[in-house]
Order: sequence, then C-alpha cells, then structure tokens
Amino acid sequence: MSVSAEPRAAADGGRERSLWSRIDRGDLIRTLFVAVCAIAVASGLTGPWPAVPALAVVGLVVGCRAILVEAWEDLRGRRMSMELSMLIAIAAAAAIGEWVTSLVITTFVLAAEILEDLSMGRGRDALTDLMAFLPDAVQVRDGGDVVTMPLARVQRGQIVVVGPGGRIPVDGTVVAGRSTADQSRITGESLPVDIAVGSEVFAGSINQVGAVEVRAERVGADSSYGRIVESVRQAQSSEPPVQRLADRLAAWLVSLALAGAAVTFLVTRDVTATISVVVVAGACGIAAGTPLAVLSAIARIARSGAFVKDGAHLEALSAVDTVVFDKTGTLTTGTPTVVGVRTVDGTTAEGLLVLAAAAESSSEHPLGRAVVAHARAQGLPVGPSAGFAYEPGRGVTATVAGRAVTAGNRALVPDAPETLEGQGTATAVHVALDGRYAGSVLLADVIRDTARQAVAELRGHGLRTLMITGDQEATALAVAAELGIDDVRAGLLPDEKLSAIDAERAAGRTLAMVGDGVNDAPALARADVGIAMGSGTDIARESADIVLISSDLDDLVRTVRVARRARRIVMVNFAGTIVVDLIGMVLAAFGLLGPVLAAFVHVGSETAFILNSARLIPARRTRQGRDRVT
Repeated sequence: MSVSAEPRAAADGGRERSLWSRIDRGDLIRTLFVAVCAIAVASGLTGPWPAVPALAVVGLVVGCRAILVEAWEDLRGRRMSMELSMLIAIAAAAAIGEWVTSLVITTFVLAAEILEDLSMGRGRDALTDLMAFLPDAVQVRDGGDVVTMPLARVQRGQIVVVGPGGRIPVDGTVVAGRSTADQSRITGESLPVDIAVGSEVFAGSINQVGAVEVRAERVGADSSYGRIVESVRQAQSSEPPVQRLADRLAAWLVSLALAGAAVTFLVTRDVTATISVVVVAGACGIAAGTPLAVLSAIARIARSGAFVKDGAHLEALSAVDTVVFDKTGTLTTGTPTVVGVRTVDGTTAEGLLVLAAAAESSSEHPLGRAVVAHARAQGLPVGPSAGFAYEPGRGVTATVAGRAVTAGNRALVPDAPETLEGQGTATAVHVALDGRYAGSVLLADVIRDTARQAVAELRGHGLRTLMITGDQEATALAVAAELGIDDVRAGLLPDEKLSAIDAERAAGRTLAMVGDGVNDAPALARADVGIAMGSGTDIARESADIVLISSDLDDLVRTVRVARRARRIVMVNFAGTIVVDLIGMVLAAFGLLGPVLAAFVHVGSETAFILNSARLIPARRTRQGRDRVT
C-alpha cells in the first residue's frame, strides 16, 4: 500500500547507505507513536473510560493523516483504492469501540509503508548511484594547456584528459596514451580492458593505470551513461500495460472486499466479521510490487550493459517468441578481418603481407585498411610506397622497395585462381609482384565471439531465431549454419526487411529485431521490440526500444532473461494476492479470522509480494568490484 504523496529519492550522492539511513524519520516516529498508543490502550482497558478513546483518537489522527489524504483524493476521483478500504475498516473498528483493533491495523499499515519505501528506495538508488558517478568537472585540452571546466560544458570534438583512477566522462575515442579501463558499470564485464590510441571508451568507465586523452563523440544525455540514467529515470514515471492491469486488478479486489463485507454483514449481522473481511483483502502486493519489479528489472539490465527506454518495452520483450537478427554488424563484427594468407611457391605469408600492407598503406578502402591493420597487429613492418594508384572496383598498385605490387581482385590480377582452398565465404585480395601472381590475402566479416553462445541460449529459452540480411544467400546460409539459426532471408533491401517483419507478425509471431545499421532502422521501429547494437548508427539507436551498449550479444540474452523473470514475478504476485484475499475473506466471513489477525495476514502477504519483487533489485558493487546485495 502506498500512502506517500511523492516518492522519496535517495540524497546521499550515490554513497553506500545503511538500512537505518534509508528510513524516513517522520514515518518511523509516526509508526512508533501509534504502536505505543495501541499498547497503552490495550493495557489500560480497566482504567478511566474517557482516557481510552481519547488516547486512541490521538493515535488514529496522527497515524491516519496520510491515509486520509490519499483516500480522499481517490474518492474525489471515483477510484477504488486500498487506502479507502483500510480507512473504512479503521473507522468501522473505532466506531464500535474496537480501539485496539483500529490502532493495530493503523500500525501495520504504517509499518508496511516503511517496508515499501525501503524496497522502492533501493530500486531508485540504482538511478541515484548512476547519476552521481560522473565527475562534475573535467580536464580538457585547450591548445597546449589543460583547463578544468564543468562536464555540462564539454562539447563534441573536445579532447578530455583522464588521469589514473579518473572516471571517463564521455563516449569517445582514445587519441593519446595507453591504459586499462574498468567498464563494468557499462558493459557488465568484470575484467578490465586494454585501451590505447583508437580504442572506443564509454562514459562511466574508470581509467585505471595510465593517463589517456579522449576525443568526445557523445556527451551528456547522448552518451551511453547518460542514456542508461535516462532509461532508469523514465522507468520510474512510465506505466507499462502490466502496471495498468495491476491497477485494474487492485480496484477489482477492493470492490470485491467491500461487496464481501456487505454480504457478510447482511447474513451474519456480525460487525467484527465484517470489519475482518475488509481488513484481510489487500491488493497492496500488486500495487507496490508491480512498479518495483519493473524499475528493478530495468536497473538490473542497465547494470549489465543495456538500457531499456520504457517499461512497456520490457514487458513486450518478455512476451516475444522470435528473435530476428541482422547479420553484418550484429551477428558479425561488421569489419573485414584477415582470416588467412595463401601464397605460391617461393613467397612466404609474412613477406606477402609486408608488401601488400605497404601497397595498401595509402588506401581508404575497408579491405585495404584491414590488411594494413592485420600486418601491424602481427608486428610486421609497414614500409613506405611510391606511385600509389587506386582503381575503383579493382584494387591498388604501388612500388614497394623497388618492386611493382598490385593488390586487388581478378580484374586487376587476371592470373589469380578463381577459387582458393579454404576461401569459403571470404573475400580474396590477390597480390601480384612485378606482374606475376604471388598469393592472396583472405578477408571475412568474422562472427562475434559471443554470437554462437547467445543464439544457443536464446533457442534454449524456447525462442525461434531468424536472420534477415542484404548479403548474398551463400554467405548468409554459411553464417546461419555456423550459429545454429533456425531460418534465413537473404538478399533483402531495407523495404524488403520491413516486409519480412510484417509477414512474420501477420503469421502471429511476436518479434524482437536486433540490428545496427541505417537499413535496419525501419525494421527496428516496426518490430514489437527493436534492439540496437551500441556500435551501430545513430538512427538505429534512436529507432530501437532497447540498446546494447557494448554490442555484446550476451547482454541480449541477459536482458531477455531479466524481462522474463520480471514478468514471472509479477504474475506470481497477481496469483498469490488473489488466492490469499479469497481465502482470507472466506475465513473472516465465518468468524475464523479476527480483525487483528486479518491485519497481520494483509500486511504479511503484502510484505511477501514486495520482497518477491525486490529480488530483482541489482546488486551494488563495492570499491573492489565485488557484487553484494544491500
């Protein structure tokens, strides 16, 4: 039962809070005062009669003020609420002189309110903890100087300097320095990652050992961290369909309780049994447990590397039966990578790579850049070239160490073989030395490390998987076979991807679409739940309902798992509340459950269902990085 006019937000700046510090002092004093009044009245029943109701009335006035305010608002709005039913029960008990009963009921209601505030406060602390983590001021390079400025003033393109132990305040690319970063707040990955020039870093990460300079690319609310904060903030104010269902069910249960009380009185003429019927029936577990489950689930997902833009999307995800994947950039890295080198007699793989990389060193083509990056990653020297020439759609030519080097397709290297052993779906960059074919570098868009396990786990949860891609059918089928994907649609243009989504939905499927590119945006928006990779395009992230910050498909599995768990918890609360209320009302109507015991059952069931929802509240990390539940 919620009788607070406004939710109480944590005000500790994100610091660790004890249980005592979470309790509102006013609520605690009010509850203790009413409890003392109940004890005094119970022990003074043989004393002077006027003192008993006088003390009881004082206790009730103090304890019921907040309940009365909300009950009056609900009455004016013609809404059935638990505050209204409990106020009727308290007033009825007092009217027949059951002062102890009315005070005990009030005490239980106030104690339950404190528990609810504690549980909701822990869920809200996830937001407070996130908001307080980024520094207020940062160091920015201004020419040859480093100046300090508020984080709110940092603009895209500015160079932010982060020292050892500092918190990275923006999403961006490292332009100087080398270090390791703790990205656990953003990606959920507990181990630090190495960062160097060219590495992408996320706001909210902790720079550990060395100083780095980061070019800001997304700042403030646009950063990964800012979007996580906003997603949790919106979860507090959003009302998903399950919450509206909870509100309707709560109103129905209140109406049932009042109707049951009226029937009990008409049949038995027993005022005590009538009051017990009103007291025992409570939808507080539903009313409080449902928003707590939604908020806690979104906060937990945010801690593990994804953000959900609204509670409705979380609920929709829990109901999907098919996960649709784009291929390039989603199941694969989206970046060509060298997967093999084939040479003719007399040429070594290292020698071929050195010459090809030197020839491609001035190229802007993705395949050429991949060859250069691979050679450097292998520790091979990438020397200078002369006479560089690029022929669109064919390849490049250059002079390297006095030798004519050609790197390209068969149109530029006609004596290259049509197929190579182990080529499969890889693309070949053929290399000729002084006009003669010398070997080939094989490149492919490699599958993400976590894709195979993620697909397997999704299928293990009973979800069907489908790939829709604009790539050629042979490549798509090969990737699907390797990953174990159930169905494939290849060679699709963006509007055809949209048609594929429409066809699946028309067949009765509930879809989650995972993509990263501009061509995926329409399908992401049309699916029941759109899920974008964090490394994808801005339009894909904007079109999606959920964003995987680190582009790790393990985060997708965790998000689906949490969404389903949240729904199960809410459904258990629904069923449990109905069962407890119906059994309690029957027992109360037959005089087997007195008002005080009815109040205990009411509060006990509410406590159980709130604690059930609180199981989703994310663990808080200690400074050593270990998780613990607070």
